[in-house]
Amino acid sequence: MAEIVDSITADDEKGRIARTLLFPYLNHAATMYGDGYATAADIDAGMRFGCGYPIGPLALIDALGAKTVVDGLSEQFAQTGDPLHRPAPALVEIADSGASFSGEGADGTPVPEVKRPVASVGVVGTGTMASGIAQVFAQAGYDVVYVGRSQEKLDGVVAYVTKNLDRAVARGKLDEAGKDAVLGRLTGATEREALADVDLVVEAIAEDLDIKLQLFRDLDRVCKPGAILATTTSSLSIRACADATARPADVIGMHFFNPAPVMKLVEVVTTEVTDPDVDETVRALCLATGKHPVSCGDRAGFIVNALLFPYLNDAILLQESGAASMEQIDAAMKETKLPMGPFELLDVVGNDVSLAIQQTLVDTFGHEGWQPAESLKKVVAEGRLGRKTKAGFHTY
Repeated sequence: MAEIVDSITADDEKGRIARTLLFPYLNHAATMYGDGYATAADIDAGMRFGCGYPIGPLALIDALGAKTVVDGLSEQFAQTGDPLHRPAPALVEIADSGASFSGEGADGTPVPEVKRPVASVGVVGTGTMASGIAQVFAQAGYDVVYVGRSQEKLDGVVAYVTKNLDRAVARGKLDEAGKDAVLGRLTGATEREALADVDLVVEAIAEDLDIKLQLFRDLDRVCKPGAILATTTSSLSIRACADATARPADVIGMHFFNPAPVMKLVEVVTTEVTDPDVDETVRALCLATGKHPVSCGDRAGFIVNALLFPYLNDAILLQESGAASMEQIDAAMKETKLPMGPFELLDVVGNDVSLAIQQTLVDTFGHEGWQPAESLKKVVAEGRLGRKTKAGFHTY
């Protein structure tokens, strides 16, 4: 921890870059907490388990000292006039009181229990995310029915899961009998009617609201009363999906992170009408499958994307300003023990995906300072989408 703090507070170029990019990120996390959107524990867990960060933003504020962050933001605000750089009221309150964010929501919270029994799970979709979710539940002992558009797509799910299980066998983490048991819990179908008896459905199809609404209308028709209907959307309205059904209280968000078998985080997203039993059951299921659930409300970006992508956009803006190069920025942020520099991460996520999420955040929150950077628009327009196209901000 001391090494991270020292790298951020260092009186050198890397320290300056780190403060320029991290302080607005910390401010945003404090705003999220102050608004009551999520607990301090869930905000910190979101960034640790969703991004692989060594420390959550609110815990980092505590480590740096809230006054240090307030003073740094005040200096930035004086230079930029950007309202996003004005210290958040919750942050100022912590600094003035000498209190801390640590421990909030971490103690005394009851372990969630399954309120609606779940023995079988349906997964709609056959892509990487859907295949990973199917594997997660099958490995945890649930019978899984996965639905795709063709036998070829269904075979792709089995191939994906088999490859992952073979890797686990090679590493000694699973034996052949265990592998066969997992595969034996997977049943493919090309018709959604196969989901009639499952207790939970998780959809992981295209990020297109019209397509998802059509699906939820169909799930409402097919699925039995009391079945939980979940979406793993990262950016679309869960309430809109809920309202497409006659059972909006049964609809919830389960935002898994890619690759689902590896990443521990699941953002459990409730709407104003989600049944508390559905919320608690889904959080309990996350724990039962070895995941770490965090709770938040139905708004763009949820916890992780809402905190991550403005930071990535700020990194591009800093490079555009001429204050630092991509290489200097990536190196400075890795000095703070982040797993990747921002430009490296943009290329891994996909610059087209990053642009779409950033624009969604602007459309939702209206912050002028979050307008997508021109360089991000440029690499997308040129087809330099990142590692998947062998070129992005870096060349591969």
